[in-house]
Amino acid sequence: MNHKTWIFDLDDTLHHASGGIFDHINKLMTEYMMRHLGVDETEACALRSRYWAQYGATMHGLSTHHGIDPQQFLIETHPVEVLEQWLQFEDQLAENLSVLPGRKIILSNGPQHYVEGILQRMRIQHHFESVYGVERLNYIPKPHLDAFHTVLAREGLNPAHCIMVEDSLPNLLTAKELGMTTIWVSKEPRKPAHVDHRVEKISQLLRLRLD
Repeated sequence: MNHKTWIFDLDDTLHHASGGIFDHINKLMTEYMMRHLGVDETEACALRSRYWAQYGATMHGLSTHHGIDPQQFLIETHPVEVLEQWLQFEDQLAENLSVLPGRKIILSNGPQHYVEGILQRMRIQHHFESVYGVERLNYIPKPHLDAFHTVLAREGLNPAHCIMVEDSLPNLLTAKELGMTTIWVSKEPRKPAHVDHRVEKISQLLRLRLD
């Protein structure tokens, strides 16, 4: 098992982003769009939802259709020092990560400063050999194949030796198509065909038979 590489998502996988962080990011994105596109709140929310559904990231739609600078947008909408007040994660997270055998990598659609900042505040950054925010993916987010190819190529990885840990089913579908083992972090009782294992929390990874 030592030759395996774990590829972890961040938000709603290693911490509970839906507990307040996502709400505040969405609010900041809506306000940013109202300011820069000259639209009202209703239209901004509709665009944000549409771009997220269409591209996997609001930022992608804004840069494609409106010429918004993605870096500036990501900096303004992901202020870690504000968002950290809602940070929630498992008690024994660092210990559980430390006993998982193999390399560990972060692959997130969040911006680099945010991903690194959240990992540092959770005191788990040293468990990961590489950290990929969306800038390091050439601003192409998961579930696009190019996002995965970028990481596999840079890290010299064989997807057959990778384990993807994610809360997003579309992202796991791409991982499965590439030949990765897929682990869905979810409390839902169902398990879609492209999911190899389902866990409710990271501590349960230790119990899985992955050989």
